[in-house]
Amino acid sequence: MSARDWDQRYVDGDLPWDTGHPDPHLVAQWAELVPTPARVLEVGCGTGTNAIWLAERGCEVVGVDVSARAIQHAMTKTAAAGVRVALSVANFLTDDAIPAGAFDLVFDRGVFHVFDAAADRARFAERVARALAPGGQWLCVAGSTEGPKRDHGPPRRSARDITEAVEPHLSLASLRDTMFEANTPSPARAWLLRARRRDVPAVPSTVRG
Repeated sequence: MSARDWDQRYVDGDLPWDTGHPDPHLVAQWAELVPTPARVLEVGCGTGTNAIWLAERGCEVVGVDVSARAIQHAMTKTAAAGVRVALSVANFLTDDAIPAGAFDLVFDRGVFHVFDAAADRARFAERVARALAPGGQWLCVAGSTEGPKRDHGPPRRSARDITEAVEPHLSLASLRDTMFEANTPSPARAWLLRARRRDVPAVPSTVRG
């Protein structure tokens, strides 16, 4: 989808991912993921709910979204909440204005999985690795191929889709089955991914002689 398409979703109010409260996976894990205070980048910040929650807990938060409409909503909400969040319209795959090596945590809820092309998912993981500070981690909630057939909800990605994108650029800490909370008729299965900035490059798979 183009930035214009995402803008139209916000105009139409077609926002099943916008529950109005912070993501429960972020709430459950943020304290063990990052020091306090921490610098956090939220990719696809939408209307700012997670960014506000993090800022209220002393984090320095940068929020980016490809949709200008989403950023407008987020600016209104952060002002009403009385917190500071650095918000900007940006394409995470291509925008070099996002500082490199600056963030203790990169969080995305439902962004990584929107890319159908394996090369784009790998590029996303590479950009996450670029943004992370030494010791930094990525927390990602992505749609899963698990569960019954459905005609709604997030795109479905396999564990292989995820590991093939992540492993060259980051160290995979954990990947587990969970649920994707959203305003949909029924909850969808999801992957909860945690990955770390690499200290050393990944070593290619070996063949026993």
